[in-house]
Amino acid sequence: MCRNIVPLHNFTPPATDAECHDAALQFVRKIVGTTTPSRANQAVFDRAVTEITASVRVLLDDLVTAAPPKVREVEAAKRQARSAERYEAIRVFQEQKRAARPAS
Repeated sequence: MCRNIVPLHNFTPPATDAECHDAALQFVRKIVGTTTPSRANQAVFDRAVTEITASVRVLLDDLVTAAPPKVREVEAAKRQARSAERYEAIRVFQEQKRAARPAS
């Protein structure tokens, strides 16, 4: 799954239409494999984003859960912490790799 698409279900406050559109746009970009379609494909691209946005809205509105709603700021902080941990691990790995190279 694309890392830019974040969960939208069961949040306080509920997902906005703009968030649904952004998720749909990222999804279509991922499927198509490009961020900007050609002029010949722009209408098809835009129609897909519109249809998926509507589907996402219906899905989120119709889902039922007994779990308490999540707080956006807390979930965002968790994502940022995971990202920082991942990038730190990459940085450490690269430093170790450089250190292991024979001196020229």
